[in-house]
Amino acid sequence: MDSTLPAVAEELLKEIESAFREKSHIPDDLLLALKFVFGASAVPALDLVDRQSVTRLASPSGRTVYQVSGSSGKLYTCYASCHFCSCPAFTFSVLRKGERLVCKHILAIYLSRALGTCQELTVPEQQLTKLLLPQEEAGKEANP
Repeated sequence: MDSTLPAVAEELLKEIESAFREKSHIPDDLLLALKFVFGASAVPALDLVDRQSVTRLASPSGRTVYQVSGSSGKLYTCYASCHFCSCPAFTFSVLRKGERLVCKHILAIYLSRALGTCQELTVPEQQLTKLLLPQEEAGKEANP
């Protein structure tokens, strides 16, 4: 896991990963702990994991980004290394109000990695660059 989460959250995700490896499911006590630590993001994140909505995109140079297909089907670009998501809930609940550690999309990334359900996709450098710099690409198209 990345070291951007509080220690209690890091430890919980490690315990979930270990328990899932041993039992092929997440025990109820860990599910309750997940709900306690991550609040309202926990259940929707588990739903995203169940629907295999998380994809890790990697380029040949080693750069990575995640895409999570949200409940509505919209794709959100996420950076697990700094737990940032492009969704409005992240901006409002995490950044502005400080009510949550992460949004459901970021939590789904951590859980899918812990459970081994994260889809992996290798993409060309250009494709990853377009995901990382979408405004710059839009600006170039508007001003040829």
